Amino acid sequence: MRSDEEYMREAIALAQTARRLGETPVGAVVVRKSDGEIVGRGYNRRETDKNALAHAEIAAIAEASRVLGGWRLIGCEIFVTLEPCPMCAGAIIAARLERVVFGAFDGKAGSVETVQKMFELPYNHKPKVTSGVLENECAEELRGFFKELRGRK
Repeated sequence: MRSDEEYMREAIALAQTARRLGETPVGAVVVRKSDGEIVGRGYNRRETDKNALAHAEIAAIAEASRVLGGWRLIGCEIFVTLEPCPMCAGAIIAARLERVVFGAFDGKAGSVETVQKMFELPYNHKPKVTSGVLENECAEELRGFFKELRGRK
């Protein structure tokens, strides 16, 4: 089984794919705990797809659901480079993911620990949370992207 850092590096590689496409660099992987297999991958595609729902977590959850043949991702964890927003936190609850591991904190939309704490609300499922894994690397991807974006304007 690989470490949290190794899975986060997979998510960072996906974030870099998003960045090359001109997307906000966020990447996510869903991992089946029993064997450590990555069963879902995703990266931001909002601009590419012209779709507000095209977040990294949503794509990774959708792929994991297809691979595993069901929407309940019991026994799975998600690794994402940026703290999930309210929509993605809701999807994580709905999918029954057991644990969320994220890198960078999101002071504008983070809905796990920063702006609000959705997993502490009385929903029917409460994932465990590990925050700040490779935080500097994850945050640097975002800082670099937005610096380039400002430089183009």
